[in-house]
Amino acid sequence: MNRIFIAGLLLTMAFFSCQPAKDSSTTTTTETWPDSLRYEQESHLKNIRQLTFGGDNAEAYWSYDNSHLVMQISNPEEGIPCDQIYFGKVPMKPGEKFEKSLVSTGKGRTTCSYFMPGNEQVIFASTHMNADSCPPGVDRAKIKKYVWPIYDSYELFISDKNGNVVKQLTDNDVYDAEATVSPMGDKVVFTSTRSGDLELYTMNIDGSDIQQITDGLGYDGGAFFSPDGSKLIFRASRPQGEEAQKEYKDLLAQGYVAPSDMELYICNVDGSDLKKITELGGANWAPFFHPSGEKVIFSSNHKSGGRTFNLFMVNLDGTGLEQITFDSVFDAFPMFSFDGKYLAFSSNRFNGGGRATNVFVAEWIE
Repeated sequence: MNRIFIAGLLLTMAFFSCQPAKDSSTTTTTETWPDSLRYEQESHLKNIRQLTFGGDNAEAYWSYDNSHLVMQISNPEEGIPCDQIYFGKVPMKPGEKFEKSLVSTGKGRTTCSYFMPGNEQVIFASTHMNADSCPPGVDRAKIKKYVWPIYDSYELFISDKNGNVVKQLTDNDVYDAEATVSPMGDKVVFTSTRSGDLELYTMNIDGSDIQQITDGLGYDGGAFFSPDGSKLIFRASRPQGEEAQKEYKDLLAQGYVAPSDMELYICNVDGSDLKKITELGGANWAPFFHPSGEKVIFSSNHKSGGRTFNLFMVNLDGTGLEQITFDSVFDAFPMFSFDGKYLAFSSNRFNGGGRATNVFVAEWIE
Protein backbone atom coordinates (compact mmCIF):
# COMPACT_ATOMS: atom_id res chain seq x y z
CA MET A 1 0.00 0.00 0.00
CA ASN A 2 0.41 0.08 1.24
CA ARG A 3 2.36 1.13 -0.42
CA ILE A 4 4.28 4.99 0.21
CA PHE A 5 6.05 6.61 -2.71
CA ILE A 6 7.80 5.18 -5.73
CA ALA A 7 10.20 7.67 -7.25
CA GLY A 8 13.06 7.15 -4.82
CA LEU A 9 12.44 3.43 -4.65
CA LEU A 10 14.68 2.55 -7.62
CA LEU A 11 17.52 4.87 -6.80
CA THR A 12 18.69 2.94 -3.77
CA MET A 13 16.96 0.00 -2.25
CA ALA A 14 13.76 -0.18 -4.28
CA PHE A 15 10.86 -1.10 -2.08
CA PHE A 16 8.20 0.27 -1.41
CA SER A 17 4.34 3.83 -0.14
CA CYS A 18 -4.93 -2.17 -1.23
CA GLN A 19 -15.52 -9.35 -1.34
CA PRO A 20 -18.33 -8.72 -2.43
CA ALA A 21 -19.63 -11.74 -4.31
CA LYS A 22 -16.93 -12.85 -6.68
CA ASP A 23 -17.43 -11.78 -10.27
CA SER A 24 -15.86 -14.00 -12.90
CA SER A 25 -16.53 -11.63 -15.79
CA THR A 26 -12.84 -11.81 -16.70
CA THR A 27 -12.15 -15.11 -18.44
CA THR A 28 -8.91 -16.70 -19.52
CA THR A 29 -8.35 -16.29 -23.23
CA THR A 30 -7.18 -19.20 -25.35
CA GLU A 31 -4.78 -16.83 -27.11
CA THR A 32 -1.36 -16.51 -25.52
CA TRP A 33 1.30 -13.88 -25.09
CA PRO A 34 4.95 -14.56 -25.96
CA ASP A 35 6.66 -16.33 -23.05
CA SER A 36 9.53 -13.82 -23.00
CA LEU A 37 8.41 -12.01 -19.82
CA ARG A 38 8.53 -15.08 -17.59
CA TYR A 39 11.58 -16.76 -16.09
CA GLU A 40 11.72 -20.54 -16.47
CA GLN A 41 11.37 -21.22 -12.72
CA GLU A 42 8.17 -19.16 -12.44
CA SER A 43 5.82 -22.12 -12.60
CA HIS A 44 2.85 -20.28 -11.04
CA LEU A 45 2.79 -17.67 -13.82
CA LYS A 46 1.89 -17.82 -17.50
CA ASN A 47 0.81 -15.49 -20.30
CA ILE A 48 2.49 -12.48 -18.66
CA ARG A 49 1.57 -9.20 -20.30
CA GLN A 50 3.25 -5.83 -19.72
CA LEU A 51 0.80 -2.95 -19.27
CA THR A 52 3.08 0.10 -18.89
CA PHE A 53 6.30 1.15 -20.54
CA GLY A 54 8.56 3.69 -18.85
CA GLY A 55 8.37 5.83 -15.72
CA ASP A 56 7.42 4.54 -12.28
CA ASN A 57 4.22 2.51 -12.34
CA ALA A 58 3.30 0.64 -9.19
CA GLU A 59 0.73 -0.46 -6.62
CA ALA A 60 -1.66 -1.73 -9.27
CA TYR A 61 -4.82 -3.08 -7.64
CA TRP A 62 -7.82 -4.86 -9.18
CA SER A 63 -11.41 -3.74 -9.44
CA TYR A 64 -13.95 -6.10 -7.87
CA ASP A 65 -15.15 -7.25 -11.29
CA ASN A 66 -11.57 -8.26 -12.26
CA SER A 67 -11.53 -6.03 -15.32
CA HIS A 68 -9.57 -2.88 -14.38
CA LEU A 69 -6.50 -1.85 -12.42
CA VAL A 70 -5.91 1.37 -10.52
CA MET A 71 -2.29 2.42 -9.92
CA GLN A 72 0.05 5.29 -9.13
CA ILE A 73 2.25 6.63 -11.91
CA SER A 74 5.02 9.19 -12.17
CA ASN A 75 6.76 9.93 -15.45
CA PRO A 76 8.28 13.38 -16.03
CA GLU A 77 8.59 12.61 -19.75
CA GLU A 78 4.78 12.37 -19.87
CA GLY A 79 4.30 15.48 -17.74
CA ILE A 80 3.68 13.55 -14.50
CA PRO A 81 6.39 14.92 -12.16
CA CYS A 82 5.26 12.95 -9.11
CA ASP A 83 2.80 10.15 -8.41
CA GLN A 84 -0.77 10.52 -9.66
CA ILE A 85 -3.55 7.92 -9.76
CA TYR A 86 -4.64 6.32 -13.03
CA PHE A 87 -6.88 3.40 -13.96
CA GLY A 88 -7.47 1.34 -17.07
CA LYS A 89 -8.91 -1.86 -18.49
CA VAL A 90 -6.63 -4.87 -18.40
CA PRO A 91 -5.83 -6.27 -21.87
CA MET A 92 -7.24 -9.75 -22.29
CA LYS A 93 -6.11 -10.43 -25.88
CA PRO A 94 -2.70 -10.04 -27.55
CA GLY A 95 -2.59 -6.73 -29.36
CA GLU A 96 -4.84 -4.91 -26.88
CA LYS A 97 -3.19 -1.99 -25.10
CA PHE A 98 -3.58 -0.65 -21.60
CA GLU A 99 -5.12 2.82 -21.91
CA LYS A 100 -4.83 4.83 -18.70
CA SER A 101 -7.11 7.62 -17.45
CA LEU A 102 -6.33 10.10 -14.67
CA VAL A 103 -8.53 9.64 -11.62
CA SER A 104 -6.73 11.94 -9.13
CA THR A 105 -6.62 15.73 -9.38
CA GLY A 106 -3.22 15.97 -11.11
CA LYS A 107 -2.04 18.24 -8.28
CA GLY A 108 0.29 17.54 -5.38
CA ARG A 109 1.45 13.95 -4.82
CA THR A 110 -0.81 10.94 -4.41
CA THR A 111 -0.29 7.41 -3.16
CA CYS A 112 -1.95 4.08 -2.49
CA SER A 113 -5.19 3.91 -4.45
CA TYR A 114 -7.86 1.22 -4.23
CA PHE A 115 -11.26 0.58 -5.83
CA MET A 116 -14.35 1.24 -3.75
CA PRO A 117 -17.29 -1.20 -3.83
CA GLY A 118 -19.16 -0.93 -7.11
CA ASN A 119 -15.97 -0.21 -9.12
CA GLU A 120 -17.07 3.35 -9.96
CA GLN A 121 -15.02 5.18 -7.31
CA VAL A 122 -11.43 5.06 -6.04
CA ILE A 123 -9.92 5.91 -2.65
CA PHE A 124 -6.42 7.41 -2.48
CA ALA A 125 -4.22 9.75 -0.43
CA SER A 126 -3.20 13.13 -1.80
CA THR A 127 -1.35 16.30 -0.78
CA HIS A 128 -3.24 18.53 -3.24
CA MET A 129 -5.12 20.41 -0.52
CA ASN A 130 -1.78 21.67 0.79
CA ALA A 131 -0.22 22.72 -2.56
CA ASP A 132 -0.61 22.16 -6.28
CA SER A 133 3.08 21.34 -6.64
CA CYS A 134 4.86 18.15 -5.64
CA PRO A 135 6.03 18.19 -2.01
CA PRO A 136 9.81 18.27 -1.48
CA GLY A 137 11.68 14.99 -1.76
CA VAL A 138 14.18 13.56 0.71
CA ASP A 139 17.18 15.78 1.46
CA ARG A 140 19.88 13.18 0.78
CA ALA A 141 22.61 15.56 1.94
CA LYS A 142 20.94 15.72 5.34
CA ILE A 143 19.58 12.20 5.68
CA LYS A 144 22.43 9.75 5.14
CA LYS A 145 20.31 6.62 4.72
CA TYR A 146 17.45 5.31 2.64
CA VAL A 147 14.15 6.69 3.95
CA TRP A 148 10.60 7.32 2.82
CA PRO A 149 8.99 10.73 3.43
CA ILE A 150 5.89 10.72 5.63
CA TYR A 151 3.96 13.77 4.43
CA ASP A 152 1.59 15.17 7.03
CA SER A 153 -0.30 16.81 4.15
CA TYR A 154 -1.64 13.45 2.92
CA GLU A 155 -5.41 13.18 3.33
CA LEU A 156 -7.76 10.44 2.15
CA PHE A 157 -10.14 11.18 -0.72
CA ILE A 158 -12.70 9.33 -2.81
CA SER A 159 -12.91 10.21 -6.50
CA ASP A 160 -15.08 9.02 -9.33
CA LYS A 161 -13.50 7.61 -12.50
CA ASN A 162 -13.76 11.00 -14.20
CA GLY A 163 -11.37 12.52 -11.66
CA ASN A 164 -13.99 14.34 -9.59
CA VAL A 165 -13.38 14.22 -5.83
CA VAL A 166 -16.71 13.21 -4.30
CA LYS A 167 -15.68 12.94 -0.64
CA GLN A 168 -12.81 13.85 1.68
CA LEU A 169 -12.50 11.27 4.44
CA THR A 170 -9.79 12.87 6.63
CA ASP A 171 -8.88 16.48 7.37
CA ASN A 172 -6.01 17.14 9.79
CA ASP A 173 -2.27 17.83 9.95
CA VAL A 174 -1.04 14.24 10.27
CA TYR A 175 -0.11 11.49 7.81
CA ASP A 176 -3.21 9.59 6.61
CA ALA A 177 -2.48 7.24 3.71
CA GLU A 178 -2.09 3.61 2.56
CA ALA A 179 -5.84 2.95 2.51
CA THR A 180 -7.34 -0.31 1.27
CA VAL A 181 -10.92 -1.59 1.38
CA SER A 182 -12.40 -4.75 2.84
CA PRO A 183 -13.75 -7.26 0.29
CA MET A 184 -16.95 -7.10 2.35
CA GLY A 185 -17.31 -3.45 1.29
CA ASP A 186 -17.82 -2.14 4.83
CA LYS A 187 -14.39 -1.10 6.16
CA VAL A 188 -11.25 0.83 5.19
CA VAL A 189 -7.86 0.23 6.79
CA PHE A 190 -5.18 2.93 6.64
CA THR A 191 -1.96 4.11 8.28
CA SER A 192 -1.82 7.32 10.30
CA THR A 193 0.47 9.24 12.64
CA ARG A 194 -2.46 10.63 14.64
CA SER A 195 -1.21 8.82 17.77
CA GLY A 196 2.34 10.12 17.28
CA ASP A 197 3.48 6.85 15.71
CA LEU A 198 2.75 5.07 12.41
CA GLU A 199 -0.17 2.84 13.35
CA LEU A 200 -3.03 1.06 11.59
CA TYR A 201 -6.59 2.34 11.86
CA THR A 202 -9.94 1.25 10.45
CA MET A 203 -12.99 3.32 9.56
CA ASN A 204 -16.39 2.64 8.12
CA ILE A 205 -16.66 3.03 4.36
CA ASP A 206 -18.13 6.53 4.89
CA GLY A 207 -15.23 7.66 7.11
CA SER A 208 -17.04 7.26 10.43
CA ASP A 209 -16.04 5.24 13.52
CA ILE A 210 -12.24 5.47 13.30
CA GLN A 211 -10.59 2.79 15.44
CA GLN A 212 -6.89 2.34 16.26
CA ILE A 213 -5.76 -1.23 15.50
CA THR A 214 -2.03 -1.39 16.37
CA ASP A 215 0.00 0.30 19.09
CA GLY A 216 3.55 -1.15 18.97
CA LEU A 217 6.46 1.24 18.44
CA GLY A 218 7.46 1.13 14.78
CA TYR A 219 6.01 1.52 11.33
CA ASP A 220 2.78 -0.41 10.67
CA GLY A 221 1.59 -0.04 7.09
CA GLY A 222 0.55 -1.48 3.76
CA ALA A 223 -2.36 -3.43 5.27
CA PHE A 224 -4.84 -5.57 3.33
CA PHE A 225 -7.93 -7.48 4.40
CA SER A 226 -8.32 -11.24 4.13
CA PRO A 227 -10.83 -12.51 1.52
CA ASP A 228 -13.52 -12.86 4.20
CA GLY A 229 -12.74 -9.44 5.70
CA SER A 230 -11.92 -10.87 9.14
CA LYS A 231 -8.13 -10.38 9.24
CA LEU A 232 -5.43 -7.88 8.29
CA ILE A 233 -1.99 -8.62 6.87
CA PHE A 234 0.60 -5.83 7.02
CA ARG A 235 4.29 -4.94 7.14
CA ALA A 236 5.88 -3.60 10.29
CA SER A 237 9.20 -2.49 11.73
CA ARG A 238 9.84 -3.09 15.40
CA PRO A 239 13.07 -1.29 16.37
CA GLN A 240 14.79 -3.12 19.19
CA GLY A 241 17.07 -1.47 21.72
CA GLU A 242 17.42 2.10 22.90
CA GLU A 243 19.59 3.26 19.98
CA ALA A 244 17.33 1.83 17.27
CA GLN A 245 14.22 3.20 18.93
CA LYS A 246 15.78 6.66 19.26
CA GLU A 247 16.76 6.64 15.56
CA TYR A 248 13.21 5.65 14.58
CA LYS A 249 11.67 8.41 16.68
CA ASP A 250 14.16 11.02 15.47
CA LEU A 251 13.49 10.20 11.81
CA LEU A 252 9.73 10.21 12.34
CA ALA A 253 9.96 13.63 13.99
CA GLN A 254 11.58 14.86 10.77
CA GLY A 255 8.88 13.23 8.63
CA TYR A 256 10.79 10.12 7.55
CA VAL A 257 10.82 6.38 8.10
CA ALA A 258 13.59 3.91 7.20
CA PRO A 259 11.96 0.77 5.73
CA SER A 260 14.98 -1.52 5.44
CA ASP A 261 13.99 -3.90 8.27
CA MET A 262 10.38 -5.09 8.09
CA GLU A 263 8.54 -8.34 8.76
CA LEU A 264 4.93 -9.43 8.15
CA TYR A 265 2.26 -9.45 10.86
CA ILE A 266 -1.33 -10.66 10.88
CA CYS A 267 -4.20 -9.84 13.24
CA ASN A 268 -7.96 -9.86 13.47
CA VAL A 269 -9.64 -6.81 12.00
CA ASP A 270 -10.05 -5.36 15.51
CA GLY A 271 -6.32 -5.79 16.25
CA SER A 272 -6.67 -8.87 18.45
CA ASP A 273 -4.63 -12.07 18.04
CA LEU A 274 -1.62 -10.19 16.62
CA LYS A 275 1.05 -12.56 15.26
CA LYS A 276 4.38 -12.13 13.50
CA ILE A 277 4.45 -14.57 10.59
CA THR A 278 7.92 -13.99 9.10
CA GLU A 279 11.36 -13.87 10.67
CA LEU A 280 13.41 -13.63 7.50
CA GLY A 281 15.48 -10.49 7.96
CA GLY A 282 15.78 -7.67 5.46
CA ALA A 283 12.70 -6.01 3.99
CA ASN A 284 9.56 -8.15 3.79
CA TRP A 285 6.60 -6.10 2.64
CA ALA A 286 3.72 -5.59 0.14
CA PRO A 287 1.78 -8.63 1.42
CA PHE A 288 -1.54 -9.76 -0.05
CA PHE A 289 -3.74 -12.73 0.80
CA HIS A 290 -3.91 -15.71 -1.52
CA PRO A 291 -7.57 -16.20 -2.63
CA SER A 292 -7.82 -19.21 -0.30
CA GLY A 293 -7.16 -16.95 2.70
CA GLU A 294 -4.64 -19.52 3.91
CA LYS A 295 -1.45 -18.03 2.44
CA VAL A 296 0.13 -14.65 1.81
CA ILE A 297 2.15 -13.50 -1.20
CA PHE A 298 4.71 -10.75 -0.56
CA SER A 299 7.93 -9.08 -1.74
CA SER A 300 11.26 -9.68 -0.03
CA ASN A 301 15.00 -9.20 -0.40
CA HIS A 302 15.84 -11.67 2.40
CA LYS A 303 17.37 -14.18 0.01
CA SER A 304 19.41 -11.87 -2.20
CA GLY A 305 19.83 -8.71 -0.14
CA GLY A 306 20.05 -5.10 -1.27
CA ARG A 307 18.08 -4.03 -4.29
CA THR A 308 16.96 -7.44 -5.54
CA PHE A 309 13.37 -8.25 -4.56
CA ASN A 310 11.30 -11.26 -5.52
CA LEU A 311 7.81 -12.50 -4.71
CA PHE A 312 7.38 -15.26 -2.14
CA MET A 313 4.38 -17.03 -0.63
CA VAL A 314 4.01 -18.33 2.94
CA ASN A 315 1.35 -19.97 5.09
CA LEU A 316 -0.29 -17.85 7.77
CA ASP A 317 1.69 -19.65 10.46
CA GLY A 318 5.00 -18.82 8.74
CA THR A 319 5.60 -22.29 7.30
CA GLY A 320 5.81 -23.41 3.69
CA LEU A 321 7.85 -20.50 2.30
CA GLU A 322 7.88 -20.69 -1.51
CA GLN A 323 9.63 -18.43 -4.02
CA ILE A 324 7.27 -17.26 -6.78
CA THR A 325 9.40 -14.99 -9.01
CA PHE A 326 13.07 -15.37 -9.86
CA ASP A 327 14.13 -11.93 -10.95
CA SER A 328 17.55 -10.31 -10.64
CA VAL A 329 16.06 -6.85 -10.07
CA PHE A 330 12.75 -5.85 -8.45
CA ASP A 331 9.34 -7.56 -8.19
CA ALA A 332 6.77 -6.23 -5.73
CA PHE A 333 3.16 -5.12 -5.09
CA PRO A 334 1.45 -8.42 -5.91
CA MET A 335 -2.36 -8.57 -5.90
CA PHE A 336 -4.58 -11.45 -6.93
CA SER A 337 -7.71 -10.67 -8.90
CA PHE A 338 -10.86 -11.39 -6.90
CA ASP A 339 -11.63 -14.45 -9.02
CA GLY A 340 -8.13 -15.80 -8.30
CA LYS A 341 -7.22 -16.16 -11.98
CA TYR A 342 -4.67 -13.37 -12.31
CA LEU A 343 -1.79 -11.78 -10.47
CA ALA A 344 -0.85 -8.13 -10.99
CA PHE A 345 2.60 -6.99 -9.89
CA SER A 346 5.20 -4.28 -10.52
CA SER A 347 8.68 -5.05 -11.78
CA ASN A 348 11.88 -3.74 -13.32
CA ARG A 349 12.19 -6.92 -15.38
CA PHE A 350 13.25 -6.67 -19.01
CA ASN A 351 13.48 -2.87 -18.99
CA GLY A 352 16.87 -2.72 -20.68
CA GLY A 353 18.73 -2.12 -17.44
CA GLY A 354 17.01 1.19 -16.79
CA ARG A 355 15.13 2.46 -13.78
CA ALA A 356 11.59 2.06 -15.12
CA THR A 357 9.14 0.15 -12.96
CA ASN A 358 6.27 -1.29 -14.98
CA VAL A 359 3.03 -3.11 -14.24
CA PHE A 360 2.57 -6.72 -15.35
CA VAL A 361 -0.37 -9.13 -15.26
CA ALA A 362 0.04 -12.91 -15.30
CA GLU A 363 -2.39 -15.78 -15.31
CA TRP A 364 -2.04 -17.65 -11.99
CA ILE A 365 -1.37 -21.40 -11.94
CA GLU A 366 -1.83 -23.28 -8.66
